[in-house]
Amino acid sequence: MKYGLQMFSVRDLTGKDLAMALSEVAEMGYHYIEFAGFFGHSAEDVKAMLDKNGLVCSGTHSDWHWACDNFEEAVAYHKTIGAKAFIIPGADLSTRAKLDDFIEKTNKLVPMFEAEGIELAYHNHSYEFLPTAEGFIMHDELQKRSKMKFEIDTFWVWNADLCPIETLEKLKGRVSVIHLKDGIKDGEGRSLGLGDAPVKAVREYCIKNNLTMIVESEGLKPTGLSEVRRCIEFLNLCDRAEGI
Repeated sequence: MKYGLQMFSVRDLTGKDLAMALSEVAEMGYHYIEFAGFFGHSAEDVKAMLDKNGLVCSGTHSDWHWACDNFEEAVAYHKTIGAKAFIIPGADLSTRAKLDDFIEKTNKLVPMFEAEGIELAYHNHSYEFLPTAEGFIMHDELQKRSKMKFEIDTFWVWNADLCPIETLEKLKGRVSVIHLKDGIKDGEGRSLGLGDAPVKAVREYCIKNNLTMIVESEGLKPTGLSEVRRCIEFLNLCDRAEGI
């Protein structure tokens, strides 16, 4: 199996030495990389780091205002590093006015990105699945009114007392990549296999449905590299148990 890593998981290292962080996670066996910032590096330098380590950029977590304010620059950067997805890592959609503005602007961006071979997607936390003060559920509104795809963070769905697999089934056709993450119900992240989230069931669903799995571990205990090494070791054990 080929697994990816959201580089936020090793944020204690990426800002200091992105090249070293990429080298370390490649050595562990991660294949796909999802960036959470580039720390001043040019797209050409980032692509060189990826190529040196045999890594593939599956996408980035990037501020949607970048695409609104400088679409050509955002597209050029993503094309250079080989990213096929521009993923919005979250947004303030807490009022109807903010939600309406977000949907209007991103719906214009979707076909523009598609014309460049890039998918525009939204990454959830738990709050998008909970009622706002105005009484609507943000993710329901995005599902009905937005043209974007979704990157489902399965831990945050579970933390919102929803079933990740039922959510993925509901959104079939609009999800090509997920976050595989573990933790406990107060929202505290754990390395894969050390929390209560249904990680194994989600993994099995993704394998059957050909969804790209991006690992995210948020604990930094004692370091980000320690966290993500535990995660890939857990996944390797799962693979071996199934003869993969």
